[in-house]
Amino acid sequence: MKRQAHEVAIPALLEVGDQVLSHFGELLGKAGFSRIVLCFGEGIRPLCEPQIIQSLTEQAQIEILDNRDVLDNSLEAIANTAFTLPARTEAIIGIGGGKALDIAKYIAFLNGLPFISVPTSVAHDGFASSGCSLYVGGRRTSVPARMPYGILVDLGLVRNSPVQFLYSGLGDILSKIPAIFDWRFEESLGATRVNDFAVMMAKKSVNSIVRMPYTDIREFFFIKEIVDSLTLSGIAMEIAGSSAPASGSEHLISHALDQIVERPQLHGIQVGVASYLMCLVQEHRVERVRKFLGETGFFDFVATLGMKQEDFERAIDLAPSIKPSRRTYLHLPEMRDKAQRLLRSDETLGRILS
Repeated sequence: MKRQAHEVAIPALLEVGDQVLSHFGELLGKAGFSRIVLCFGEGIRPLCEPQIIQSLTEQAQIEILDNRDVLDNSLEAIANTAFTLPARTEAIIGIGGGKALDIAKYIAFLNGLPFISVPTSVAHDGFASSGCSLYVGGRRTSVPARMPYGILVDLGLVRNSPVQFLYSGLGDILSKIPAIFDWRFEESLGATRVNDFAVMMAKKSVNSIVRMPYTDIREFFFIKEIVDSLTLSGIAMEIAGSSAPASGSEHLISHALDQIVERPQLHGIQVGVASYLMCLVQEHRVERVRKFLGETGFFDFVATLGMKQEDFERAIDLAPSIKPSRRTYLHLPEMRDKAQRLLRSDETLGRILS
């Protein structure tokens, strides 16, 4: 039987550094774009619009065919926007947080256009992935799209984002540890086949962070490593053709919390706590994760949020129903029982959850 190498889409344009927005137009011009549409997230314009407009018009004479705010992430609203774009549009530029980027990404996908991701915060790996979180029929749904053609990250802008977004990014990075363990476990049951290259990429994304000599999350090099790690995570999922290398039982707990809690915390915050819990359950890299989340201040920050132990108890039981086709640790009744015991007995979890 003839076998061929697996083809993977990765960004053709990647720029991560200080003052990226000051040569934004130059970067897009070199990539061959001359007519674009800008999509800004809520409250983002005052942070960077003047700099972006100046760079686009003065450095590369790029024509801005449309400049709009994207606020409604329902599939119906996105479709209405997508099919009213100017006919000569060559690329969609999304600027903002996860919601704005997902909207712009899907507008580009529906039109078959390149998408340029410009995150102003890095709360999770969505800015570098092909997936979108949208509302379909009134329910939040993960919808496939296409990998960004380009990722442009101004670290000065990200550095000034609220601290909860940085901690959320850390939590999402840590999820690769229990997620890879779950994926290997599923393979041992014959439920799936692991892509070793995706595993390698996902491991690199998390190991580069937890082994850093820095613990101050506002440190420039720390933030650059967060961005790089989340970007590698997005590529790992693209290689795998699924979210498995970056999303396991810890994500199922977070998705369950979204259904249970009236006002959920940021995705990566919930995932970070659930990742620590699942490392305890899996008995895998517990000390490394505990030390890292302690030294960076993640645990101390979580302790201020009022997250409740009883919500996690319910989320653990609900988690398997979120993705019934998977076979993570939490799909086993005995492992859910173990998670419940550890949730109640672990000293760190007892300190950060009320």
